[in-house]
Amino acid sequence: MFPFFKVLPFLLTATMGLNFSGCGNAASAPPRENSDPPAQVQETPSVPTAPAEEEAAVTEGTELYRGFLMDNVLHAPEGDIHYHIYIPDSYDGSEPYALYLTLPGYEGLYFQGVGQNLYSENFAFEALQYNDQMIVAAPQLSDWGETSAEQTIALTEYLLQAYHIDRDQVYANGYSGGGETMSRVLGLRPDLFTAYLHCASQWDGAYEPVVEAQVPVYLVVGEGDEYYGPEPTQEAYDRLYALYREAGVSEEEIHQLLVLDIKDADYFRQGGATSQHGGGNLFARDPEIMGWLFMHR
Repeated sequence: MFPFFKVLPFLLTATMGLNFSGCGNAASAPPRENSDPPAQVQETPSVPTAPAEEEAAVTEGTELYRGFLMDNVLHAPEGDIHYHIYIPDSYDGSEPYALYLTLPGYEGLYFQGVGQNLYSENFAFEALQYNDQMIVAAPQLSDWGETSAEQTIALTEYLLQAYHIDRDQVYANGYSGGGETMSRVLGLRPDLFTAYLHCASQWDGAYEPVVEAQVPVYLVVGEGDEYYGPEPTQEAYDRLYALYREAGVSEEEIHQLLVLDIKDADYFRQGGATSQHGGGNLFARDPEIMGWLFMHR
């Protein structure tokens, strides 16, 4: 499936001219509507750090952007893993906090520039509206395949060890290419997550481990998504649904574990988006979608 992804983004950009600002494998594009300018604030942040025994594994960033400590680097066997992190001022390690990871589309990968994931997507910031006792990590990886999946797992395991995390409140979303990565992560380590939001993407990981672990999954895409179309999302839903039925899970339980949400064109027009794929940023501001994710325990 992957070889054509490495050339297709540029053909799409050259021939269609669409605003794929969140595209999983599209060429770099201008920031979406409502994106914040990539201002760099030169500050010395006062943010609670991981325990002393873990500090040697991480090179901490030195700048803050909208409360996020930018460009920390976890030095892991899987390679250097770049990530931005928000830690509430109230966190002192005495009680468990929720954890949320958000993986961006192609425009937010590390080679696009430090912080491009936060400058172009709103998931990390909108998540904080749902829980003020939550640590938010925004990794900036370098691909949407096996390497990024392994690095996401390594980073998640590190954060679970380094901070006092409520293991019943570990959430993730993947948008576009980030969804391809997170679906691989869920197929490998579903035990790490409480619930998952799969946005405008395709499912590249295994299905069976997700069903066995019964991780709630919400799949959302536009009916006219210019990059993937709705078919991969529908296929992922159908595969997961069939596996649940084979496992003897009731219809009522399946509906609690699995949601398919295909948005029509009016959803994006009313939200002011000029394309359905790039308009996936609207999902971050949708309380029905984000509220579903964070209601799970």
